[in-house]
Amino acid sequence: MISFLWFLLIGLAAGWLAGKIMKGRGFGLVGNLVVGVVGAILGGWLFGALGLAPQSSLGSLITAVVGALVLLYIVGLIKKA
Repeated sequence: MISFLWFLLIGLAAGWLAGKIMKGRGFGLVGNLVVGVVGAILGGWLFGALGLAPQSSLGSLITAVVGALVLLYIVGLIKKA
């Protein structure tokens, strides 16, 4: 249960950071928080596919932010089309 809550907190922080980094491509505070949680899953999958695994909370946050940025970029491309 604690690890799930920690995962959610990291995902929420990642969504907020990704929204700040990709100005103009976000979905507002709540939308970016949801993107962060989904991005954490995507980032974990991407880094896992590369054979990289986070070793700390900071590594988990970086992984989640990268996943959220990729997700925001892809959704932005779809939104334009």
